[in-house]
Amino acid sequence: MENKHMSAFSLYQSLQSELPPPLKKPCQRVQVEVKKKKKKVNGSAAAIVNQQRAKRRKIRKKLEKAAKKQESKKNGLDNTQQKEESVTAESLDALLTELTSVNNSKERANKLFQWLLKPVPAKFFFRETWEKKPVYVQRKNPDYYKGLFSTAEFDRILRKENVQYGVNLDITSYVNGKRETHNPPGRALPFTVWDFYESGCSVRLLNPQAFSSTVWSVLSILQEKFDSMAGANVYLTPPGTQGFAPHYDDIEAFVIQLEGKKHWRVYSPRSEDEVLPVLSSPNFDQAEIGKPILDVVLEAGDLLFFPRGFIHQGNCLPDAHSLHITISSYQKNSWGDLLQKVIPAALEVAMEEDVDFRRGLPLNYLTYMGVQNSDKEDPRRAFFLSRVEKLIKKLPNFAPVDAAVDQKAKEFFHDCLPPVLTPDELATSVHGAPARWENGKVKNVGVHITTQTKIRLLRAGCARLCSDGDAVHLCYTVDNSRVYHKEEPKSFEIQTEHTDAVEFLIHSYPNFVTVGNLPCDFVQDKIALAELLFEKGIIHTSEPLEAPPAVESE
Repeated sequence: MENKHMSAFSLYQSLQSELPPPLKKPCQRVQVEVKKKKKKVNGSAAAIVNQQRAKRRKIRKKLEKAAKKQESKKNGLDNTQQKEESVTAESLDALLTELTSVNNSKERANKLFQWLLKPVPAKFFFRETWEKKPVYVQRKNPDYYKGLFSTAEFDRILRKENVQYGVNLDITSYVNGKRETHNPPGRALPFTVWDFYESGCSVRLLNPQAFSSTVWSVLSILQEKFDSMAGANVYLTPPGTQGFAPHYDDIEAFVIQLEGKKHWRVYSPRSEDEVLPVLSSPNFDQAEIGKPILDVVLEAGDLLFFPRGFIHQGNCLPDAHSLHITISSYQKNSWGDLLQKVIPAALEVAMEEDVDFRRGLPLNYLTYMGVQNSDKEDPRRAFFLSRVEKLIKKLPNFAPVDAAVDQKAKEFFHDCLPPVLTPDELATSVHGAPARWENGKVKNVGVHITTQTKIRLLRAGCARLCSDGDAVHLCYTVDNSRVYHKEEPKSFEIQTEHTDAVEFLIHSYPNFVTVGNLPCDFVQDKIALAELLFEKGIIHTSEPLEAPPAVESE
């Protein structure tokens, strides 16, 4: 009997009933909701492709018309569309190399973010656009983001890295208004992934920073701009298809077109309740979302930004594939998220310090309070409510705001990527220490730190003092993993005699300070603290350290 090749898509369909349900994804740096695709009676890849070709013929004229309309636009564009002239800039590789010579990591973040937005000024963006409305930047420069990520890099990752379906990668489709995920169990290998792609499925890489050093470098710098986790997803979509249903997210999204082109439609939040939402939405039907406020075709080198709560959908034109990366931030980083920590703590303190919060509730209050009594006209209700209001107004006097901010900071530090060290930082940190194995012996163990050694934090945001009420801890990011929350939060207790010195170091950045100037009472404390911070990789020195002097035996 003749052996016939069965595509990965066909194999998936035939085994679907026997497979366990797909793994549920952990919280990713960019969250996108998932719906299911309409099942086919004929599960072969050929049937899927034929149906998609019919769909493509129906939408071809509409999409081509939209593309031509975009190309014919000339003047009269408002601030939501920055376009017309070609935008040029140095390459990403050149920029990242240049940033290694910038002395301040906060300034590095500012420069990289401005390059991301160019020609839109960053100050204008945060004043007029951030959390308010979408912006479209057309550059007419397909190489603007060259080097950030590519399909060649995608293929390399599939071949060389342990990419797992449902954890690192999703196979998705959106056909006839139905959204489906097609993840088999196990490792995602090129043979299967590219077969899914050829069958018309989109491919989403959920955490490219774990596999791409360039994406890691960019995100680790940008997180200092936002003081909030910077994450990313990569999306590869075949020509003439759509991988995701309309939805909104709970993050601020920067869509960076890397290859090909994609037709995007963005819609305003449908109500005040969906402005800057706390959670991402379910998938919407087309009839639920109204008309788009922005209808554009992104080409390589273009940028699209939209705030959380703005519904969006993107589909590929029939004549080109699309590769884009979405960089995101500001998930769960609102005033409300902070107050969720402040108010319970304030109430706890108030109950300890103010007897009014400890007084008993009125007798028989259940007879006139509660939902079943909410329509009663009872003077006791007014008194009860005024008492509650009075106590709430007193809460700010007990609010431990700084402690709550430190709790937010701890969460952010756990979310952070570790820094990508520059050549100078490698040479002057513990990673460049001279200890080594040579000629059958260990040589140059330890480092020679004196009161004249100049030190500073490795990065502005790599360490922070936090108190839990009983002790002071130093939280740090340098030992974090590139994989989201793979490691436990990193911190250690700081001795009382060292807290002022650590605070001095943090506030001195980006300047180097001599160990002798650390505000400790004793010289040995100054040197011991510097050695501890150096050993943990939190500080580096102005010059590479030499090995301690050898001790001669008699």
